Amino acid sequence: MNFDVSNLNIGLATAEIFVAIMVLAVMLVTAFARETARGLGYALAQLTLIVAAFITLFTLNTEASSAFGGMFVSDLPGGILKLVVYFSMMLALLYGRDYLADRKLDRPEFYLLALLTTLGMMVLITANHLLVVYVGLEMMSLSLYALVAFDRDSARSTEAGMKYFVLGALASGLLLYGMSMIYGATGGALELSAINKVAAEGTADKNILLFGLVFLVAGIAFKLGTVPFHMWVPDVYQGSPTAVTLILSSAPKLAAFAMALRLLVVGLSGSPELSGLAAHWQNMLLFVAAASIILGNIAALKQTNIKRMLAYSGISHMGFMLLGLLSGATGNFSGAEGSIIAGTPEAKELVTMAYSSAMFYAIAYVLMSLAAFGMVVLLSNKGFEAENIEDFKGLNSRNPWFALLMLFVMFSMAGIPFFVGFFAKLAVLKAVIQAGFLWIAVIAVLMSVIGAFYYLRIVKLMYFDESTAPCPISVSGEMQVLLSVNAVAIALLGLMPDKLLSLCKQAMETMLPLAS
Repeated sequence: MNFDVSNLNIGLATAEIFVAIMVLAVMLVTAFARETARGLGYALAQLTLIVAAFITLFTLNTEASSAFGGMFVSDLPGGILKLVVYFSMMLALLYGRDYLADRKLDRPEFYLLALLTTLGMMVLITANHLLVVYVGLEMMSLSLYALVAFDRDSARSTEAGMKYFVLGALASGLLLYGMSMIYGATGGALELSAINKVAAEGTADKNILLFGLVFLVAGIAFKLGTVPFHMWVPDVYQGSPTAVTLILSSAPKLAAFAMALRLLVVGLSGSPELSGLAAHWQNMLLFVAAASIILGNIAALKQTNIKRMLAYSGISHMGFMLLGLLSGATGNFSGAEGSIIAGTPEAKELVTMAYSSAMFYAIAYVLMSLAAFGMVVLLSNKGFEAENIEDFKGLNSRNPWFALLMLFVMFSMAGIPFFVGFFAKLAVLKAVIQAGFLWIAVIAVLMSVIGAFYYLRIVKLMYFDESTAPCPISVSGEMQVLLSVNAVAIALLGLMPDKLLSLCKQAMETMLPLAS
């Protein structure tokens, strides 16, 4: 690996370097600014995210470029995902600001951990090397463990943090063990494109490579919170402070999706036609996706806690996202004129659409999750946690506008036309059917119909039941505006899904050559 100065291309990592410097700056500034440290930590965190977004936007490449000897890659998918991560973290911090202040949790350390989580996600999204993937993953995960247990006076929060830490450490060990097996099977390859090249040539030890692949898929499934590695999701979502749950349910999902793309599509496809190794991880993801959609929707039906309900809902949504991801790994597709053979221009077009549908779904889910948990935070006042579904009773009589926003979110999550959630599911189902998995598409549709019940139950409580809330809704003007923009965007993207979908398609077109 060449590390001479001419091969470093440090400019491609300007955003990551800036966020790392700002983490140190925030740590120093807040340490000396005693009385104003709380507000200053929040302001500097938001400023960091905004400046990082501008840096990423101005350095965005339509063609992939590598840095640090091929360990870091700057491409269009990574740039788009990082921009969505900044946006979601900005909203999550703003939504949770009053909630944290009411509970004396808005300490500078919270915003430092949020920035470190963001930096870990940025590294993970741009990683093109197994060690960089692991470093980014651990930076993100360790910060999230601390955030989950941030409320030291709450036994429930501490318990959730311990559960997340123990199970997360196990998943990280599985992932690292899988990486070590792949490293050995490929003769010491660590760069993802080099691993894919060795796998495509057939010179790697196939048995060890497949065992390593199993461990990698297990680690990815845990970070996405899918079956059978979903056990932590409902308990951690419920036990965390709601402002932390808001973070946990949004941006890290994008980072986990990017990790799956890098490791599986770029690193372990096996051939330019996306056959070979891809057929093996496709079968694994097929089981994970089907089980997640079934269990997530059925388990959510009986939940009375809104955070647990949304946790099981998230498991189901991640199953849908995986359906789009696995659809692009098939050898042959079903077209209007019969079977389409892998490697042809038609097949490559369908591969691109399949992966772009997964990316579209991931972004849509993050927007929906932010708005859903934002509403939970909004209804939670000082000394009161709006964690039960019953707390949404009579919301229309208390505030018709907020009830309408929550209706948008629930309809979108249920996949009702014409919201962004409907078109996200439609794009994934189309890719699944073209990949020849009609049976899983039927299961997904049936489970979506079943899942619509618990979403519509919230709407029923808001509009047809009497309010039992102990106190009026109190919310800052900036949160009201941005939460409204967030929820309305869900409706507008449903009316104009083509622009976001075409952007995802363009991004995937630049990434897929890396898998060749």
